[in-house]
Parts: sequence; C-alpha cells; structure tokens
Amino acid sequence: MQLFAFGINHQSAPLEVRERVAFNAEGLSVALRDLVDHEPVREAAIVSTCNRTELYCNAQEPANAVRWLAAYHQLKPAALEPYIYTLSRERAVKHAFRVASGLDSMVLGEPRFWAR
Repeated sequence: MQLFAFGINHQSAPLEVRERVAFNAEGLSVALRDLVDHEPVREAAIVSTCNRTELYCNAQEPANAVRWLAAYHQLKPAALEPYIYTLSRERAVKHAFRVASGLDSMVLGEPRFWAR
C-alpha cells in the first residue's frame, strides 16, 4: 500500500466536468465511508471545492479509487480519464501542502472541505 493523490482541478478539467464530480459538504462523510468500505482503500481523505475534487488514499492501486469516483457520480471512467492527475508518495504530500496553503488555488484562500 502507498499514498496516492488523484483528482481534477481548475487546471486539468473544464467547469462542466468539475461540477459533475464535486461533493457537497453534507454528503462528504457518506462518500468517504463508501470509498473506504467498498474499495481496497485503507485510509482516505476527500477535498472538494468548486475548483477541485481530489482523493488522497492509502491504496495498492489508484485505478480502483478512480473507478469509484466515476461510479459514485454516475459517470463512466472514460469521461474522467482525460482530466485526472495522479500523484504518488512524496509528490502527493507536496501537493496536499500546496492545496492546504492555497498555493494551488485559483483564488488565494479558497475554502476547502476536508473529511477524514
């Protein structure tokens, strides 16, 4: 198992795609529970704003979690594949800090929703 981060953001996907995979704050904990309960993911966090949806997870292979993201939002994986980026290990950690600090935002100080 290793840490992976994957998702879409304002640089990788058009607004229409970002809107289709956004999580609302009220449903975030249910989605996170579903991911951990139904996929080979040991631990996970979801970051979802109007400009990004990212999953950080401890998994053997991120492809299963990508398929989960598509299925959860009733999309085919092929609809997301051109826009998804995947980062592993140190790159995932560095990216998480850039997102949390607002360095990877369209607008500095963009609000974030975190679930653990």
